Order: sequence, then C-alpha cells, then structure tokens
Amino acid sequence: MSNLHESESGHRKVVLVGNPNVGKSVLFNALTGSYSVVSNYPGTSVEVLRGDATIDAQTYRVLDTPGMYSLLPITEEERVGRTILLTEAAEVVVHVIDARNIERMLPMTLQLIEAGLPVILAVNILDEAERLGMTIDIPLLSKRLGIPVVGAAFARKRGYEELCAAIASYTGPAGRAFTYAADLEQDMARIAASMHGRYSLDRRALALLLLQKDEELTAQVATAEGAGFTAIETALREVIFERRSDLHLTISMERRRLCRSLLDGVVVQSAGPGTSLADRLSDISLNLWTGVPLLLLILYFVLYVFVGQFGAGTLVDFFEGYLFEEWINPFVIHLGNDYLPWYWLRELIVGEYGVFTLGVRYAVALIMPIVGTFFLAFSVLEDSGYFPRLALLVDRLFKRFGMSGRAVIPIVLGLGCDTMATMVTRTLETVRERIIATVLLALAIPCSAQLGVIMGLLSEVPGALAIWTGVIVLIFIVIGLLSAQLLPGEKPVFYMEVPPLRMPQLRNVLVKTLSRMHWYFFEIFPLFVIASVLLWAGKMSGGLKALVSLMEPTMHLLGLPNEAAAVFVFGFFRRDFGAAGLYDMQTSGLLSATQLTVAAVTLTLFVPCVAQFLMMKKERGWGVSLGIFVFVTLTAFGVGALLNKLLIVTGFGL
Repeated sequence: MSNLHESESGHRKVVLVGNPNVGKSVLFNALTGSYSVVSNYPGTSVEVLRGDATIDAQTYRVLDTPGMYSLLPITEEERVGRTILLTEAAEVVVHVIDARNIERMLPMTLQLIEAGLPVILAVNILDEAERLGMTIDIPLLSKRLGIPVVGAAFARKRGYEELCAAIASYTGPAGRAFTYAADLEQDMARIAASMHGRYSLDRRALALLLLQKDEELTAQVATAEGAGFTAIETALREVIFERRSDLHLTISMERRRLCRSLLDGVVVQSAGPGTSLADRLSDISLNLWTGVPLLLLILYFVLYVFVGQFGAGTLVDFFEGYLFEEWINPFVIHLGNDYLPWYWLRELIVGEYGVFTLGVRYAVALIMPIVGTFFLAFSVLEDSGYFPRLALLVDRLFKRFGMSGRAVIPIVLGLGCDTMATMVTRTLETVRERIIATVLLALAIPCSAQLGVIMGLLSEVPGALAIWTGVIVLIFIVIGLLSAQLLPGEKPVFYMEVPPLRMPQLRNVLVKTLSRMHWYFFEIFPLFVIASVLLWAGKMSGGLKALVSLMEPTMHLLGLPNEAAAVFVFGFFRRDFGAAGLYDMQTSGLLSATQLTVAAVTLTLFVPCVAQFLMMKKERGWGVSLGIFVFVTLTAFGVGALLNKLLIVTGFGL
C-alpha cells in the first residue's frame, strides 16, 4: 500500500471526504474557484475533481472524492474514495458532515481518526441545525476527538476562513484512541499482533476492516505478508467462529455507542422556531399526493416552457434563424466560394454537410441554446436540494423497474445529455440496476437538445405532442417492468442523504452551469465536427447515398419520405443532429402532421448516438452495449411502424 499518484506539482494535498449532499462540492468550489479539472481516477471509470487553492500563501492541490459513507466500500465510488485516502499522501483530510445528522455521520470520522489520517472535521450546514434548535459545542467536540473541528455553513461563506486557518496551521495526526468493548478490543489486538508488513493504515483500523471481510484489503494484506498471512487468516477464522455473530453489525453498533458518548453534552436540542416555508415545501415534495403534481409543474415550466419554448424557440430562432441564416452563413459561404477553388474542400467547409454550415451551425445555433438552458435549470434544481427528494418520491415506483430512487439522478440528467447520464449510472448500487438504467437512457430518454427541438416542432401540431409523450412514457414503463422481470440480479437498497431545501446560490448555479457547458464544448462539440466530416466523406464517396438507400424500405414501413433516411443516419452520429435534421425537413414542408409525429417518436427511441454508445461500451462492455444497440434499433422501428398503422387506421386527426 505505497503512496501512489503523487501530484507532479509537488503541492501539498487536501482531500475532501464525506457523504453525498453534505456540501463538499460547495467547499471545493470555494477553495479552487473555476480552476479545476475532472479526470478519471487511474484504472477506474470514476471521475475525481482536482484543483489548486492558495491558503496562507501556500499552494495546495485539492481533491474532491466521490461520496462515501464508510471506509468499508460498497460501490466503485467508495473504493476510489478510500484508495485516494490511502495512497495520495494528503497533508490534510477534511471530513465534511451534515450538522443535522452528526450522530449518524460521526462514525466515519472515528474511522478516519483510527486509520491514522490527518483529519479536520467540518461540521457543515450548521445554520440549518441551529434553525432546528440544535446547539453544537464545537470546542468540546474538538477536545473529545483530539482533532481540529470547524463549525460551518459553506453555502453562506460561514466557517470558510476558520477552515483555511485550520488547514494552514495543521501539524499532523493527533486523534485519540477510542476504546471498544473488551471482547472486540481483544479480537483487534489478536489480528493486529499477527501483522508484520508495512501499511499506510493503522493496524487496529486494518484489523477491524479484515474482521468485516473487506476482500480488497484482505488481498492486499495477503500480498504484503506473504507466507505470514496464514497466521492472520487462521486468527480471523477463529474469531469469526468464536463470536458466531455479524461482526459488521457488532462493530457498527459499537461505533454508534462511542459516538453517542462523544456527543453527550456536545449536542443540545431545544425547541426550534417552528415549521418554515422551506420545511413545508420539503414536506410537499416528499408526499406522493402533492409531490407528483409539483413534479409535473416543474417538468412543465422547466422542460416545456424554459427549455422547449425559450431555449428551443426564442433562443434558437435568434441564433439559427437570425444570426446564422441571415448573417454568418451567407458571409462564410461567400468567402468559401471566393477563396476555396477546390470543390472537395469547399464542400468540406461550407457545403451541404460542411464543418461550418452544418457542424458549427447545429452545435452553436441549434443545440447550444437548448443544452445551456437545460443545464441552467438543472443546476438551479440541484442547488435547491430538490433531486434527493425526487429520488425518495419515486423510489417505490422505480423499484418496480428494478431500480432504486437513486436512479432518478442519471435519468433526469439524461434529459440534459444521455452520454453524461450513462457515465453517472456507475453510482447505482448493483450491476442489474446499472444495465436497466442504461437501457432506458438509450431508448426512452431524449437529451435536452433533441427534446427541445422535438417539443418545439410538435407544439405547433395539435395532438402530436400528447401522442409523442404518451408513447415515450408507455415505452419507458413497459421496458422498465420487463427489464425488472427478465434481468437476473439482486434488488437495490436505497439510502440517500437529504440536504436542506434552500434558495439556490447564484454563484453555485453559475459555476455548475459553466462547468457543464465547458464539458459540452470540449467533449461534445468536436463530435459535431467529426460527424460533419464523416457525412461529407460519405457524400463524396457515395457511401452516404448507399446507406440512405438501404434505409429507404424502413422509411416506407414508417410511412416517411425517403429524405427521412438521412435524418436517422444523422441521429446515429448525434441524437440532436437527427432532431436538427427533422427540424430542417419540417421547415421545408416535407412532412405531414402524421409523418412528423411518427418520425419524432421513432427518432426519440432510435439508437443511441456514437458518443453515448462509446460511453456504454466503456461502462458496460462490448457485449451488453451491442445487445442494447440491437434491441433499441428493433424497438424503435417496430414502435414507429405500429404507430403509423394505428394513426392511419384510426384516422386520428393531427
């Protein structure tokens, strides 16, 4: 367990750890500002935020770890979090906890101290705890734990200077030793005495993790001890046999007993000020009878009005209809005709599938306004604390689909970008749950750009939007129920911290929105350029025409004109590319109301775009990804053909 992944800069390191939704991201943004990078942790698909902070004229490298509940990992995110703690040689480990749930979160603080890590405890969201009538004696808690403790409300800049001062003056681990029950102490000593290797983790803490059957650490200890591991293995078997009880539960209960003792006299609960407006809104969002109507209102105003009408309507009209169509495109095409004498180069830059006239126009004029408005709305809802409540609200429903309420986060994020959402499915607990969420994202969750264009088109046709919504929701439900019945695997267990419901902070919203837009431009924008080049190459070589010709029988099955085949080809390169192509067809008068409805439904269900497919391959592997690809393709065209027949037979007026 050597110290790996040292920063090339040589800066001291500060590692932020804690449960999800306790304010780590707010603290990270306050420390690093916008100077941060996101990268996969070596050997994993888990992303870790890194940034630099200047504290008392000293530069620190700050790492924001994924949310974790314990040093005994369950998810890949928790494994990465622990690996960072054990290998990154941090100068300071800041454990951020929610003051309102201090008794439940303090056991992890004990684990960090027992591990011999340089811990500073940040008791965050103190303002909400005080409003609930809680008084926390921070100096007394610091004395009892033997580490620096800072009371904070980072979202309101409270405690930030005190934390920086504690980091700057930190002199090293000094936490006290905590005494467990006599029999457990005897067991720990027995295991620790058998260890002779060198470890970055205190042997008492390591012994506790081995007693809880931590397979990863057991393998590392076996490697470090070599032949000597036999003695440790024998001691573990004997202890487990002698106790004949759930040692994991026993250790957890002992830690809770210790925490209650530590908090005696530290936390005083008095009568709070009564129910506030935020409390009443929180109760409304969690109650089934009021939470569902609230969700529908949010979907209407956020997705339909703000993203659909304002983003896909007003902003797109301005960027695409005015700036590009009237000014930018004519000017660029004129320059291309004057200064690009070669036909192939002129077609590449300003032709039908030109990098500028198609790729840049679609990315900037059609897609950017829609993605931008969605990310802004998503950041507002995220900063308000609404999403954990939504997860609790839909947990019972999602369990019917084989997922927990936690899956609502990638599902909702998929309405912004399915590629990013597919990556976020790694936070789900079971493999079965991740596969189900990936299937639903690939099939029935349109990204914001595609959704905005389609809603903008269908809103002009009476009845079309209702049919599209009904079909997509029905497919989501049917496929979710079938997946839960047919896919093997364990059922998920749901557990999530619920942060306070509060007014979103402007700075937090802007930082999150800009960060996601930065991701869009650097990760997704190049794909538009690549797609344009591939389409241009297909046109010049005749390959695109051949591919479109192959799809024409399918278009006839759907009742669509041959030109629609190109839209579906576009859709494979980017979902929003296809939606933008549908926009061009509709504005050219090539589609009837029925054809527009069928095309919109089929395109929404159609195969995931290249970027999403590659992310699926990265997260789920080739076998699962190809299986999802084939399933989604057959389902999309099958549903589209059936819908076309039903609309014709029933004579449904559109």
